[in-house]
Amino acid sequence: MDREIFLKTSLLGALLPAGRKFSFSGQAEAEGPVVISTWDNRKANSAAWEILSGGGPALDAVEAGARVPEADPGDRSVGYGGYPDRTGKVTLDACIMNHESRCGSVAFLQDIKHAVSVARKVLENSPHVMMVGEGAQQFALDNGFKKENLLTEEARQVWLNWKKNPEYPVTSWDQYMNHDTIGILALDRQGNLSGACTTSGIGMKMHGRVGDSPLIGAGLFADNDIGAAAATGVGEEVIRVAGSHLVVELMRHGASPTDACRQAVERIVNNHGGGMDGQVGFLALNKKGAYGGYAIQPGYSYAVRTLQQEELISSESWFG
Repeated sequence: MDREIFLKTSLLGALLPAGRKFSFSGQAEAEGPVVISTWDNRKANSAAWEILSGGGPALDAVEAGARVPEADPGDRSVGYGGYPDRTGKVTLDACIMNHESRCGSVAFLQDIKHAVSVARKVLENSPHVMMVGEGAQQFALDNGFKKENLLTEEARQVWLNWKKNPEYPVTSWDQYMNHDTIGILALDRQGNLSGACTTSGIGMKMHGRVGDSPLIGAGLFADNDIGAAAATGVGEEVIRVAGSHLVVELMRHGASPTDACRQAVERIVNNHGGGMDGQVGFLALNKKGAYGGYAIQPGYSYAVRTLQQEELISSESWFG
């Protein structure tokens, strides 16, 4: 970003009164509350919008939004109905972060549908940030959650079919790994940012595998002075560059949300010598409400809900 653009974007916050429309370096415009989410999660955005439009806090909004795909048996990558691992177990990862940099996270959680809500309980009812496995499950039960079977018959059949050829590689483009982790970010009427991320991870993953989604700074990061970011796709790649934290730091140094996401993608692609078959997508929302996304491969989209619009945006990508 050149000096002129940087100065313009830096001064906007001081020059624009509250509630005015704004735009950063060609970014999409917004006014009032904003909620954005990875992939086609417009239903999640609608649940979040009910809270935001009534003046509710961003933290409540992102939790409500993330719970929508978690409860959808037709979503093969989040919560109930998600693809299992190689042992037939559905294991969940999730995290949540508020405007005060407080966060909660769970990983390798089994038999509890709403992992994002357990993560919020970790934030609110424990001295910790992250809990995993049996400990996370017991913590959930102690906080009023109920055990449920998350493996639907449809997902079980996919697993049984995979077992017929278990040596078949689970690559980034096969039917098991094409998944739609939800990362959801919101800016409320008070000007506060929060975010959440939740997933059942890569289908047919090794038992015990944890991706980027529950890791603060990888799958999700929020800084109330700057902005928030979330990631989706191959979690191992996101972890290697601390992806969401990287996006926020790039915005701190003047990058627009879209350009920050693009630079994070570039970092990943460069780790592979300029070529990569897998998919990673980033999503970013800055303190002023400007938003954007960018991915490695074509096909990534993100959903937006503001006072002006409700739409699904096809993201720019590094290849194609």
